[in-house]
Amino acid sequence: MQKGNIGVTTENIFPVIKKFLYSDHEIFLREMVSNAVDATQKMKTLAEKGEFKGELGDLTVRVTLDETKKTLTISDRGIGMTEEEIDKYINQIAFSGVNDFLNKYKDNANAIIGHFGLGFYSAFMVSDKVEIVTKSYKDGAKAVRWSCDGSPSFEIDDTEKSDRGSDIILYISEDCKEFLEKGRIQGLLNKYCKFMPVPVAFGKKTEWKDGKQTETDEDNVINDMEPLWTKTPSTLKDEDYKKFYHELYPMQDDPLFWIHLNVDYPFNLTGILYFPKIKSNIDLQRNKIQLYCNQVFVTDQVEGIVPDFLTLLHGVIDSPDIPLNVSRSYLQSDRDVNKISTYITKKVADRLNGIFKENRKEYENKWDDLKLFINYGMLSQEDFYDRAKDFTLLKDVDGKYFTLDEYKTLIKDNQTDKDGQLIYLYSTDKDGQYSYTESARAKGYSVLLLDGQLDVPTVSMLEQKLEKSRFLRVDSDTIERLIVKEDIKKNELDNEQTDNLSSAFRSQLPAIEKVEFNVEVQSLGADAQPVMITQSEYMRRMKDISCYQSGMSFYAQMPDSYSFVINSDHPLVKDILDDETKNCGEELAPIVSEIKGLQARLSAIHQSQSKKKPDEITEEEKSDLDATEKNLNEQRDRKQQIIAGYAAGNSVLHQLIDLALLQNGMLKGASLDAFIKRSVALIK
Repeated sequence: MQKGNIGVTTENIFPVIKKFLYSDHEIFLREMVSNAVDATQKMKTLAEKGEFKGELGDLTVRVTLDETKKTLTISDRGIGMTEEEIDKYINQIAFSGVNDFLNKYKDNANAIIGHFGLGFYSAFMVSDKVEIVTKSYKDGAKAVRWSCDGSPSFEIDDTEKSDRGSDIILYISEDCKEFLEKGRIQGLLNKYCKFMPVPVAFGKKTEWKDGKQTETDEDNVINDMEPLWTKTPSTLKDEDYKKFYHELYPMQDDPLFWIHLNVDYPFNLTGILYFPKIKSNIDLQRNKIQLYCNQVFVTDQVEGIVPDFLTLLHGVIDSPDIPLNVSRSYLQSDRDVNKISTYITKKVADRLNGIFKENRKEYENKWDDLKLFINYGMLSQEDFYDRAKDFTLLKDVDGKYFTLDEYKTLIKDNQTDKDGQLIYLYSTDKDGQYSYTESARAKGYSVLLLDGQLDVPTVSMLEQKLEKSRFLRVDSDTIERLIVKEDIKKNELDNEQTDNLSSAFRSQLPAIEKVEFNVEVQSLGADAQPVMITQSEYMRRMKDISCYQSGMSFYAQMPDSYSFVINSDHPLVKDILDDETKNCGEELAPIVSEIKGLQARLSAIHQSQSKKKPDEITEEEKSDLDATEKNLNEQRDRKQQIIAGYAAGNSVLHQLIDLALLQNGMLKGASLDAFIKRSVALIK
């Protein structure tokens, strides 16, 4: 018997392994099975090179549970180890057996990369004791048993083993007894070992017999040794890709299309990336790309490993250039991984551009599902816009699709304002903003439909990319002021009439939580709507973008600000103004006269006091100013009360307000009920 200490620089190696080496204890099973597969792959390589003349026989890696002994055993018929090799590869943690092997067989390196060394020691994360019973394939080799209880000391004994290969026996710790449950192990094997290139068996298959599940003699092989991404694309049909997609993601809709990756320079990479149907809920779609190293599962947490927008793709990436036994932070900074990321971005863009050019109709049919992905790419990665701008589409409210250049050509003659700005009009709700859209179309304008989850931030990005261009929602202003072709027609009402009209409507606008109304009177023409509600493009967009961009939450807290626009040219509005003058004119006349007098006096006081320093103004002068301001405010309040009293009884005015609110989804509850009753009364 040989006893000794493992060649490490500190006795704290096992606590370090348990706590820091891996982020999740379950990874130990991947390491154990991966080592067994590597040993088997090496055995096959030796046979191919003629250095092993015997029969390979059954190369299945077997995982066995013994709940009574509380052990989990991983067995292979690979190359096994001699006592000297155990000392070199297991006892000396700093070395990895793969290096010597790769130097000798470097021409076939990709197939035989191994992960000895620290990977093996992950077994101690879940075990009180680990044993290796191994026998080398070499002629005359003796079987040996290596044992370690989680301290730096170990024992090596001679033992009996009839066949080559290794059995790794893990004595599972009490606090990790979940790994003695059959269902747990089955789930981990399915997660980490599903596509390993050597058969991996866990127990026997079962069949229904005599009213119960009964074990058969057939191995329960849990893996597909030749997954789709390892095959030549020309040998595969669309149905093969769809079938594999549904194996990876049960219950998902068919993918839109896919990219089969296969490159061997300047790095090795295979895989299949699928474009899923994504219309919303970006966060629910992440972490669907499975990262593999030689068919061994590494992670599905690919943020930082691939560009952010590519995390919306589904599928598999497999590369031996991605190290298996490392943390995600290492992956994110690894140069080879970054090269892979750049390559995949280019392949994705090339594939999209190819579909667009080869079959534009098919591309247009899929655009609504693709749009979120492409918008996200352009927003999150600067250089993706340069690739995507030629196959990015805009859709109008009639369902017609245009490239950015095509749409610019379509609208430039009719939708350029007097300052040379090209105005892109858009709707985010085809039905909810219907009347605004129709007003624009009546002017001969084209209106885009931008109702996607990322369309609003995309609009802001496009304004920066497209020369002298602005995007305006159709309800952000009156149609005359959305695209200003000439100086706006001046309101023909005098200041007093404008003030009285706006005061009447303002006094009857409802109080709505977190909503502010600014009342305006405009000359819009007799055929335009009598009243309408618009919302500033800038403020609304800032509030929308605050949902996506950190640091802008203060916009979300601000009230929604709307303009309530009164069309002074409309006959109904003129009737209201005439009726108001008729009913209130006599009572308002002396008040208006008094207000004008007080305003003149206040102006004179301000002018007089502006010539003096603050300490030169007498108490009498200050009192005179305060009294004048107080009197003026009282007269204004009297005026407002008279106008509000009149407006409260004007059913047409109320009807117009409610119609504008109804059009914007703001008329609810008791106000909606009153509107309905008033509408019935007006019909009578």
